[in-house]
Formats: sequence, C-alpha cells, structure tokens
Amino acid sequence: MKKYRIGQIVPSSNVTMETEIPAVFRSRETILPERFTFHSSRMRMKKVTKEELEAMDAMSLKCATELSDAHVDVMGYACLVAIMSMGRGYHCVSEVNLHQETIKNDFPTPIVTSAGALINGLKVLGAKKVAVITPYMRPLTDLVVDYIEHQGFEVVDSIALEIPDNLEVAAQDPMNLLEIYKRLDLTGVDVLVASACVQMPSLEAIDLIQKEVGIPVTSAAVCTTYEMMKKLGIEAKAPIGGELLSGKY
Repeated sequence: MKKYRIGQIVPSSNVTMETEIPAVFRSRETILPERFTFHSSRMRMKKVTKEELEAMDAMSLKCATELSDAHVDVMGYACLVAIMSMGRGYHCVSEVNLHQETIKNDFPTPIVTSAGALINGLKVLGAKKVAVITPYMRPLTDLVVDYIEHQGFEVVDSIALEIPDNLEVAAQDPMNLLEIYKRLDLTGVDVLVASACVQMPSLEAIDLIQKEVGIPVTSAAVCTTYEMMKKLGIEAKAPIGGELLSGKY
C-alpha cells in the first residue's frame, strides 16, 4: 500500500480546500489501495482584496519551507485569485519560486498552484470557450477573466457574486450553484467552471450541473486535485468532479 503526504499552502481563512481536496482523495481510497494524509501551512488573509492577496502571497515561500520540513510528496498553493491578481502568467513564476524553496530545504517537492491547475485542466478538457462563476468582487473577477483569456481561452460569460469576506465565501451553499449557473450565457461554451475559487464550495453540485448542461463542468479545487494526482504519478482520467469522485480514473 502506497502512502502519500499531501501538502497545502492555505489562506488562514480558507476552510474549504482542507475538505474538498481530501474528499476527492478519500473517494479514491474506497476503490484503490493508495492512502493519503493531509498537511497545511497557512498565510494570513481575511478579506479578498488585491492588497491583502499581495501581502498573503509574500508569505507563501515560508509556508513551502514549513511543508517541506514534513517531507510532503506534493504541495498545492490553494488560492487561485492570489496568483491571478499578481499578473498574467504568474502561476509559472510562483511554482518555480516555491519549488526553489523546497530545494533549498533539501527536499525538492512537486508544486501545484490552483491557478495553474485550472489552466492545465482546461487544456486537458480541450476547452476553447468557457464560462466562469466566482465569488469575487467584479474587479477581481475581471482580473481572473483576463488571466484565463491570456492563457488562450475565450471567457464567454462570467458571474461575480461579489462576496469580499473569505469566511462568507466558504459559507455558501454549493447547491445554490444549480440556480446560479442558469444566469450564464452558455452559447458555444465547451467547459463550465462552477467555482473559479478554491474557497467557494462546489463539489456536491458539479456532477448535477454537468448532467443538466451536457458539457464538462469543473472547478479550481477539482483541477487542483487532478494536477496533484498527476504530480504524484497516479492515474487520473480527467479534471471533472463526477469522474474523480466516482472513481472513474
């Protein structure tokens, strides 16, 4: 039985990534022999503003060092908007910087950022036109849209729920997404991102939405889990919530 340690660099007010990512890995444990433990290091952040996100990002290197002390097998930076608000393509810079910290700490560790994972997940799904739901204020949502489009996708439509408090984001009922997504224009859309935020819960709703819309539905958390599986070298079919949760790896 192979055992893996999953490390997460988490905003101090994030309470979702330590539930949704383990939920997907635990579903895998029901049908396959691998086992997983989960370990976090936190960066201070309470309000989802550009200023707090920038200050938080500066703490990520210290977190990477702390997690490498625990000899985790993969490390995820669990804040999509913090990366995307730092400028186009910043996930590549962040992943290199975090990896360098683990090298300096004598335990080189594969790095996943939720921002980079979403971009890679959309590529795996063959997306060209996407629609996105975020909990962010509209200016931050516009930065996320611009970031995604700079990576080669067309964002046909987006919803900004405009919730500035990060704990309030986590308190959202994921089943509300079954009505929220209906406000999107899905004309020509290849993939729906039900939550472009790893703090806004969506896992329970993703498969239900996909059955209704008939196109792949994913989230930042699902893509992050999928990318972690790839970095660990274990089989994962596609960054789609229903398939990962049902064990269709």
